[in-house]
Amino acid sequence: MTDWVIVQRLFLTAVLAGCIGYERERLGRAAGLRTHILAGVGACLIMLTGLHVMEALQGVAEVDPTRMAAQVVSGIGFLGAGAILRDRASVRGLTTAASLWAVAGLGLAVGSGFLSGAVAATVIMLVTLFGMRQLDRRIRNERQER
Repeated sequence: MTDWVIVQRLFLTAVLAGCIGYERERLGRAAGLRTHILAGVGACLIMLTGLHVMEALQGVAEVDPTRMAAQVVSGIGFLGAGAILRDRASVRGLTTAASLWAVAGLGLAVGSGFLSGAVAATVIMLVTLFGMRQLDRRIRNERQER
């Protein structure tokens, strides 16, 4: 993998994760633009590192780059747990935690070269976060009216 490909993947991850983080930032959530970019780029770097180690040790040792990626999924779960707050009968931060976890997935996808999946997932996430807010409010209002 060339240095140019590595830089492209890191920057693409920053753009995709930034799109998700922008929506969270607009709503004033604790994990906003910068947090999402950092989580995504960090996950991408870890995936790239796994691929680099596999390439560097090819023929010398057997390396599975997905082992490092699996630890990202666990680690981001811990980070996301910090975004979840319980206040009496309500729980806040679940969407932010889920978006952090999904952005880490974006980083892993871009890092591994699965660009079409990462871009498609970003579109789906943006539609979910921006487009479904009104539907979510309508459902909550109907539930409260009962």
